[in-house]
Amino acid sequence: MSDPAEASVFFVGNATTVIRCMDFTVLTDPSFLHRGQRAYLGWGISTRRRTNPAIGIVQLPPLDAVVLSHLHGDHWDRYATEGLDKSLPIITTPHAATRLRRKGFRNATGLHTWQNSILRRGDSTLRITALPGRHAPAAARMLVPPVMGSMLQFGRDGDVRLRMHISGDTLLYDRLAEIPQRFPEIDVALVHLGGTTILGVLMTTMDGDQGARWVRLMGAGVTLPIHYDDYEAFASDLDDFRGHVDMLGLSDRVRYIARGETYHVIGHPAGYGAY
Repeated sequence: MSDPAEASVFFVGNATTVIRCMDFTVLTDPSFLHRGQRAYLGWGISTRRRTNPAIGIVQLPPLDAVVLSHLHGDHWDRYATEGLDKSLPIITTPHAATRLRRKGFRNATGLHTWQNSILRRGDSTLRITALPGRHAPAAARMLVPPVMGSMLQFGRDGDVRLRMHISGDTLLYDRLAEIPQRFPEIDVALVHLGGTTILGVLMTTMDGDQGARWVRLMGAGVTLPIHYDDYEAFASDLDDFRGHVDMLGLSDRVRYIARGETYHVIGHPAGYGAY
């Protein structure tokens, strides 16, 4: 039997987290705007930040990679462009990778759905797989950039010890059912919520109802809600999600962490076998 892996998730704010597992430290969706500053979403659309991040970009630990769900101003901002090492591996969508390489991030890698990228440190490996995501209904998809979810599989000597799923900014739709079919055991999941609304009517991320049903669909050992109150465009708060989670009888599968807090999770004690 393999020793289980231990991972920690430090919640910076919005969709920004610092994930540590085995020999890897990974930053997700780096947004370090301060309260009152605006994130620009394209097409003349912007949203004002309501909160401050738990830490500034200069306080980040040494990083092995960034996982970026998509290129929106509340997921990658000017602080990320100016403050992150240009040689850092960035795993993201092809759309975002092309634009980041133009900004000098030469190791930005774009993945299509189900493609993966593997990082290695000693005998430890991290396989990052791009997963389906839909950031807006079909009629409005041109208003938002392409988005991906991601599966992070941490392993040693070819054996997967821990699986972590990040939803990305997606609505709940039929293709997401393929994720638990391909990855039937997920240790921890991070779900992007907020019911983000642009132009006053268009919802582009899951609200409390969709988020709770996403928790049930993925079946992760534990789910951490993030991306729910940091910007004015968010219309569905954490209490909305909590209420729907309780109605579905899923409260034992969800843990709530505040900005600046760390959640620790233990991987599968027997491992999952080879990738």
